[in-house]
Amino acid sequence: MDEQFYMDIFDKHRHVDAVPSNKEITTWAIRVIRLLFPEQSRQDYMNLQCLKDEFVRLENELTHIMNATKACGDCDNEMLAKVFFEQLPGLYQLLNTDIQAIFNGDPAAQSEFEVIRTYPGFFAISFYRLAHSLYLHDVPLLPRILTEWAHSKTGIDIHPAAEIDEYFYIDHGTGIVIGESCKIGKNVKLYQGVTLGALSVAKSMAFSKRHPTVEDNVVIYAGATILGGETIIGHDSVIGGNVWLTKSVPPNSTVYHKSEITVFNQSKV
Repeated sequence: MDEQFYMDIFDKHRHVDAVPSNKEITTWAIRVIRLLFPEQSRQDYMNLQCLKDEFVRLENELTHIMNATKACGDCDNEMLAKVFFEQLPGLYQLLNTDIQAIFNGDPAAQSEFEVIRTYPGFFAISFYRLAHSLYLHDVPLLPRILTEWAHSKTGIDIHPAAEIDEYFYIDHGTGIVIGESCKIGKNVKLYQGVTLGALSVAKSMAFSKRHPTVEDNVVIYAGATILGGETIIGHDSVIGGNVWLTKSVPPNSTVYHKSEITVFNQSKV
């Protein structure tokens, strides 16, 4: 290969910031989630103080990760980590509403333990909730690393900037896409293959509302595609499977894709 190629790569290695590995970052997130929900991997603590000490260790690790990332030279990373952990009780309560929504909404769910331990929807939502909290504190890079890692594990792609209210239920989940400027209300249920996306991906629209708004108590069935920042799905609506929507629908609507299937049995001809 050309010598200049080697020189270009070597120069990049010398000047790129030392970012912690994705494994280090996602391992931290997994430890936070498992501390909140020991159903995923029980860790015994001798007393309450030992549990408190673990929260302090994780807070210090977050500060270390953000300092090492160097994505924000002006950030007070120690303060950001402190604020993040001070708000963790609220995030914990929010995740418990998601667990309740999944358990109450899925006849196959035998227990909340099963939801926490096995459901990919809850796995993706928990990573999204952590990432979104970091995003709201203007922490760079880490939120996207967390949601993309969860995406790689579950097939559920939730941008950390999306705004999702309580009692969020993802059923099955594979192939779900929730875009950056999407807004989702309370008690919303999504099935596999749902896309809440943009009509245009022009770079000039980077700071505009490109993705739909889904109001409270909406169910969106498998394979539905809803596009556009001005598209609003009114509350208490049902969007059927394989529907393609680029315009708003009023509250209490039922929208479905009409297909015609003919079964021709040659044995009876």
